[in-house]
Amino acid sequence: MENVTRTQYADGLDDIDRFIIEAMRQDGRVAFAQMAQKLNVSPGMIRVRYNRLVDLGLIKVVAITNPLRMGYTTMTMIGIRTDGNKMLEVAQKVAAFDEVIYLIIVSGRYDMMAEVVCRDHSDLLRFLTEKLYLVDGVRDSETFVHLKIEKEVYF
Repeated sequence: MENVTRTQYADGLDDIDRFIIEAMRQDGRVAFAQMAQKLNVSPGMIRVRYNRLVDLGLIKVVAITNPLRMGYTTMTMIGIRTDGNKMLEVAQKVAAFDEVIYLIIVSGRYDMMAEVVCRDHSDLLRFLTEKLYLVDGVRDSETFVHLKIEKEVYF
């Protein structure tokens, strides 16, 4: 991306910000000097821009693990229905479980969707019967076992 245009977008970002975000999205360990060289700017400018993007909450660099390679062979998405007046309370309790790696409140057939990782099917059964179904306000749920991850994007 040589000869960077300095287009300012409605979201307050410019082409340099967008380049940094995309470079970090592809490789969170990319060197500031490498980005600076591609943009024909100083590494200090990249560092300042990067820190601003982090401070604004636009990017966060983390290690992403592969649960399947770490011994978690059962991954599921669980649709959960709750008593309406307890939905937010249920969400907080379910989000606190170690097995839950992602929880969203949604509209539609379910009140929330939880992505859950377990060591095996026995571990999943324990999670369902000894944790999820004991949460006051959970009416019912439907469990969808991941058979294959076809696409996984960290936007």
